[in-house]
Amino acid sequence: MADADVFMDRLNPEMCVVTAATGEARSGCLVGFASQCSIRPARFAVWLSKVNHTYPVARAARYLAVHLLTRDQHELAALFGGETGDRFDKFTRVRWSSRVGGAVVLEDAAAWFVGKVERHVDGGDHEGFVLEPVQWGERAEGPLLRLGDCLDISPGHPVD
Repeated sequence: MADADVFMDRLNPEMCVVTAATGEARSGCLVGFASQCSIRPARFAVWLSKVNHTYPVARAARYLAVHLLTRDQHELAALFGGETGDRFDKFTRVRWSSRVGGAVVLEDAAAWFVGKVERHVDGGDHEGFVLEPVQWGERAEGPLLRLGDCLDISPGHPVD
């Protein structure tokens, strides 16, 4: 095990679902690499795997939606983390609505925001999308879903 793995294995970040839409294309995935990255101006970064079905849709989108889930929403996390959009339309199994810029918001998420894509950052096998939050909502309280809660979900598009 590499020294970096020892450090990384101790992390237990909140998980979120990122959705993207362009024209008729919709996609979404479970994301563990996400964080606020600026206070003023407010910015948030999400990192998407370049092999994920969501990546090309997000790359073409002007707005993305980021959703927080609570621990009791494991089934929703499994849908967006364990299924792949090139084989299955995940949005047929959830309540969703279209928001600013055509962004797709999951109606049952605990909290969400729509962010305008400000820039892209190449990070290796993932690309960062720096977002300016422009619209948000909240629906449920409770402990947030974390990486440790999702270890039983096999990725729809595993990285080598």
